[in-house]
Amino acid sequence: MSETNLSPAGADAASTAAGLMPIPGHVDPMTVPRPTLVEGVTPREDGRTDLVGLPRKRIAELFEAAGLDAKAAKLRAKQVFHWLYHRGVTEFDAMTDIAKTMRPWLAERFVIGRPTIVEAQHSSDGTRKWLLRTADGHDFEMVFIPDADRGTLCVSSQVGCTLNCRFCHTGTMRLVRNLTVGEIVGQVMLARDALGEWPKNAEDIRLATMAGLDDDEDEGSYSADGRLLTNIVMMGMGEPLYNFDNVRDALGIVMDGDGLALSKRRITLSTSGVIPQMERCGQEIGVNLAVSLHAVTKDVRDEIVPINKKYGIEDLLQACADYPGASNARRITFEYVMLKDKNDSDEDARELVRLLRKYKLPAKVNLIPFNPWPGAPYECSTPDRIRAFSNIVFEGISAPVRTPRGRDIDAACGQLKTAAEKKSRAELDRLYAEKDAALAAEAQ
Repeated sequence: MSETNLSPAGADAASTAAGLMPIPGHVDPMTVPRPTLVEGVTPREDGRTDLVGLPRKRIAELFEAAGLDAKAAKLRAKQVFHWLYHRGVTEFDAMTDIAKTMRPWLAERFVIGRPTIVEAQHSSDGTRKWLLRTADGHDFEMVFIPDADRGTLCVSSQVGCTLNCRFCHTGTMRLVRNLTVGEIVGQVMLARDALGEWPKNAEDIRLATMAGLDDDEDEGSYSADGRLLTNIVMMGMGEPLYNFDNVRDALGIVMDGDGLALSKRRITLSTSGVIPQMERCGQEIGVNLAVSLHAVTKDVRDEIVPINKKYGIEDLLQACADYPGASNARRITFEYVMLKDKNDSDEDARELVRLLRKYKLPAKVNLIPFNPWPGAPYECSTPDRIRAFSNIVFEGISAPVRTPRGRDIDAACGQLKTAAEKKSRAELDRLYAEKDAALAAEAQ
């Protein structure tokens, strides 16, 4: 990241004067325009309000402001919340327990949105990556990783990133803006769309309701393409703790028992070490924590994870030791990318063990073979070196080597970088046309 002559305080003052939103951070205090918000709602060109990303209380407030009395607004908000997040419907007409006369009233004023899918890619190993587009034309990515016993969705929190970790392809992008609550929740909902995890259709729901069946379908009511979505990791594009409020509110909906209903124990938030927000994360979100450590000395971490220049290793590990809820049952995960001749020596492994023991951390270390990308300044450690490193750490701390996934579609750890920078709209249209022609030829 480039340094600037403007102090953080000066940058914040200048940003405020210009009507811009300061982005936290020591190295890159850049500013981005703040979306125009009216009481927490992003307006649309058609004047309607997108309900995705809104909690029950806010939906009720909007219904009341639109003309319903308080009691009716609260009831309708509860119904709509259930249909949005538990059933996954995208049209008000599918909400069968809401009067038919009420549905057009809702459709005139509100909309059920999703990020637009620009491109979907499938890896040979089953990994899936989506290029998504926001309503204001910004592109970002999410990845689904199927395993034998779980299916993990890697969710983005920002368009671009401001940290510039040198081994990370995403870090070479400029930060455009934070993703909204709806855009974060929308990724989980899109994944459920693609995996077929919502109830089959409105008619099945209507018949089940008439028969007095419980709202919670058994596994037979769901079908999935590959593995079901069981886990979420906030490890996509961006630094989640630099978009704290939106990430917190989005995960609140994801964890809501009447909403997407995913346990907080199945959600992991990854940070590069934004210490001031880590305690808040434990208290206000309560999910598992992963820390992008990647080095055990100041000089090396300063180079590859520049935020270390502000929040050093020792302070970071103390913040991990103080993380609310951390225990042997809920260990903190330390991500450690293996870079040849940079951070992979036996001495580095022993120092890693010493540091984690010094702070008595309930820890697990994920060793990540470096995923190369064009122009990357590093090489991956050799398999023998990774194995030797793991063996040293494993003497006292769990240190599995992560199997690279989705490398052939640039979906592996550290590789996410919006495909729109590589393909123009015309190129994407041409690719779609070629795929359609190929499918038509196969059908003949």
